[in-house]
Amino acid sequence: MTHPDDIQAGMKPVDIVKWVATAIQLVGYGLTGLNVVPWNVFAFFIGIFLWFAVGVMWKDRAIMVVHVGAFISLLVGYLNA
Repeated sequence: MTHPDDIQAGMKPVDIVKWVATAIQLVGYGLTGLNVVPWNVFAFFIGIFLWFAVGVMWKDRAIMVVHVGAFISLLVGYLNA
């Protein structure tokens, strides 16, 4: 059986950012489902920023582009609400 300290010791910084971003995005979806506005939008902004950072760390332009697009869409929607 793998000890939790062994798992954490083997994680790279990008893995930590990736999982934190994923958790925050899931919180954003949950807040949206519960109609908790604007906190859902703030959670999405944080998640988008962190996933963009993952794209930078991986040098993955597709991840960066999709999250820039998500940020612009979310920002425009938030400002027009």
